[in-house]
Amino acid sequence: MIRIAPMGRALAVVAVTGLALTACGGGSDTAAPPSPSTASSSAAAPAAEGDGVLTLGTLLPQTGSLAFLGPPEFAGVDLAVKEINEAGGVLGKPVAKIHTDSGDTTTNIASQSVDKLLAQKADAIIGAASSSVSESVIDKITGAGVVHFSPANTSDKFTTIADKGLYFRTSPPDKLQGRVLGDLIVADGSDTVGILAMQDSYGTGLADQVAKTVQDSGGEVVERIDYDPKAADFSADVAKLKAKSPKAIVLIGFEETAKIIQELVKQGLPADKHKWYMVDGNTSNTNYVKMPKGTLKGVKGTIPGAAAPEEFQQKLLGIDPKLEDFSYAPESYDAANLLALATEAAKTDNGTAVAAKLAEVSKGGEKCKDFKTCAELLKAGKDIDYDGVSGPVEFNEAGDPAVATIGIYQYGDDNKYATKALEYRTGNIAG
Repeated sequence: MIRIAPMGRALAVVAVTGLALTACGGGSDTAAPPSPSTASSSAAAPAAEGDGVLTLGTLLPQTGSLAFLGPPEFAGVDLAVKEINEAGGVLGKPVAKIHTDSGDTTTNIASQSVDKLLAQKADAIIGAASSSVSESVIDKITGAGVVHFSPANTSDKFTTIADKGLYFRTSPPDKLQGRVLGDLIVADGSDTVGILAMQDSYGTGLADQVAKTVQDSGGEVVERIDYDPKAADFSADVAKLKAKSPKAIVLIGFEETAKIIQELVKQGLPADKHKWYMVDGNTSNTNYVKMPKGTLKGVKGTIPGAAAPEEFQQKLLGIDPKLEDFSYAPESYDAANLLALATEAAKTDNGTAVAAKLAEVSKGGEKCKDFKTCAELLKAGKDIDYDGVSGPVEFNEAGDPAVATIGIYQYGDDNKYATKALEYRTGNIAG
């Protein structure tokens, strides 16, 4: 990945190489709990004290509005743990993993799952995918002295949230995605924009950044509607948008976007007359395939992260042969590796000690790209700089990646987005 600090809002455009994200998969295969030996070891002492066994819990979507993101995220964690254990494990012992469902904000599944993970002495919890879900459990996780590490949270709120120094993420905050999307809309020739955004920390925060970028570039947001994603009907919201007849329509949401699209078409606002744009929460290859052919043709969507290399995709398929989508698999893989390396560096699985080493292993030392190589360097007394599949990572003081990449994708006649991004834009989060 090329690292360039942008001037103002300018972002470097990186040519596409290799494969990008492909179609979405269905349900996730939940990994088995730790073996009896590791499970009993994990139960020997509270996670805050450290028991010598790194136990990674996952809080990822098996059900709910982001369930399509679950399979690649679980596969990313599983692949990392497999490679870590094949390389000798962490602190001389195999890493244990416990998979749980995050559900979404319409249920209490996430809270129950966190209780389960804490009871089983998880040292770190990877998840959730949804920013709102993570926000609802972050106090419970960090209050227990456990590292909270999301591969997919993008809400800007987490940059300043009270987290006791225990929250990290491998996906960039929406400040960058919003800039990229806003720049794209204006560059495509749309000077009037309508925004339909789900009303939560993810939707409203991303909508704010898109609106600011559009307006700073000379465009006008003629209508913005923050809607209830649980609403049964979106006809009134779409009617408000129709009254302003914007050249571009930005859809920021999750699976309910399918209902909104149906209403847009019904009210005469199709994608071939008004340019539609989507984001990582709804750029999906399963949500729209049953719609009439060409409904989404030409629609563009943004997804954080660089392309998953072909070799990495094949390794993931070895973990889950049913995978059709690789969204956030690199970020999940990197999260598990970074947690393992930080544990090695800390010489304990104590959550607070691990968190204190995460930034250190992500930057400033000798470059390495896999757990085995990095761990060998640590054991030799070297400082390391883990560069992951998702990018250089390099945590800043807030636990955010300092540099990140956003991919721009386009839908075809089959209502699926292309397997290769149109382009990648890489920028400094603070730029």
